[in-house]
Amino acid sequence: MDTLLSESVIAERVAELGRTISEVFRGRPLTVLGVLNGSIVLVADLIRAIDTPHQIGFLRASSYRGETTVAGDLTIDTNLMPQIEGRDVLLVDDIFDTGRTLVRLLNELRSKNPASIRTAVLLWKQGRSEVEITPDYHGFQIPDVFVVGYGLDYNDDYRHLPEIAVLNEGDY
Repeated sequence: MDTLLSESVIAERVAELGRTISEVFRGRPLTVLGVLNGSIVLVADLIRAIDTPHQIGFLRASSYRGETTVAGDLTIDTNLMPQIEGRDVLLVDDIFDTGRTLVRLLNELRSKNPASIRTAVLLWKQGRSEVEITPDYHGFQIPDVFVVGYGLDYNDDYRHLPEIAVLNEGDY
């Protein structure tokens, strides 16, 4: 596999995002919601970079099954989520690809009456969007390649990598 984004480059950018998000939400009732499983590493680093009080929670959105790199039907589970009614929400996901997952998640969260919802993703895959929305915050724009590491997986492997890497043919 080939490294696309190094551990140090990611750490620097996540710290920048934390500072920006802190300023935007300072003094407001913020809840950071991570989308499992891919965002867990980003959420762990980002909540430590946000220096204003906030709650955290998770929800699950899954469209990849097993050894596939092509999305299937999306399922959403909000059972791990705290109450968000009247609170500002920062929805954190690992990657913005077609955008369909983000649209479905936003629709689900709006039904719970938050004060506001903003979105943050680590990676924004260029040339793949199929929706009109874009993330409010993003770490990096990347080409249309399949990536792993820093929480992203292939068949539930490679999440542990501290960098973002592109899988080569022999890595599958």
